[in-house]
Amino acid sequence: MKLASGREFDHGLLGRHCWLELASGERVELPVDRWTDGCGQGDAVLLDACEGPTLDVGCGPGRLTAALTRRGVVALGVDSSPIAVQLTRQRGASALQRNVFDRLPGEGRWNHVLLADGNIGIGGDPGVLLRRVRELLTGDGDVLVELEAPGHGLRRDHVRLRPRSAGGRWFTWAWVGVDAVAEVAARTGFRVDWTTSHGHRWFAKLDRA
Repeated sequence: MKLASGREFDHGLLGRHCWLELASGERVELPVDRWTDGCGQGDAVLLDACEGPTLDVGCGPGRLTAALTRRGVVALGVDSSPIAVQLTRQRGASALQRNVFDRLPGEGRWNHVLLADGNIGIGGDPGVLLRRVRELLTGDGDVLVELEAPGHGLRRDHVRLRPRSAGGRWFTWAWVGVDAVAEVAARTGFRVDWTTSHGHRWFAKLDRA
């Protein structure tokens, strides 16, 4: 998946052990197997909350977009990576190669926007991203977000994909912990409706304030 200005899903990631290298040298492991497999139980938290047209931002290989389509939910995956879009379509789902900040189909008419797998970090500024998401949603639409565990707060850093063959250029990424999402939401005209966890994964639903 290519996430607006950064992390890119391509064939170089398939079946590989990959991670994000931070400017400090810290390593953040990437769950590539989860992205490429079918949906796990944690994904059901997001899927069960989608009852109408859903935009899956940074859809990667499309496991969530495809799962919603199989449930009869109108869903569109959006990803800047042509390979991610190809893989999503091979799963029988609709996907568009586009940056989330570009013009998108159905602006203002989506019931739900998915920011799964930490995609609230797209572009390195969750506030800018959520303001863009507001433009995509209906008046009573919501955002379904996957977050970091409590205690992580809000963090931005320069990162690059490793190993080098999977990427190499630096880009900005952000992480939002459960403890920080209410403040981020409030600054962008949202409020936290609920938070929950499943295993080691954390989720939230954001409604318009």
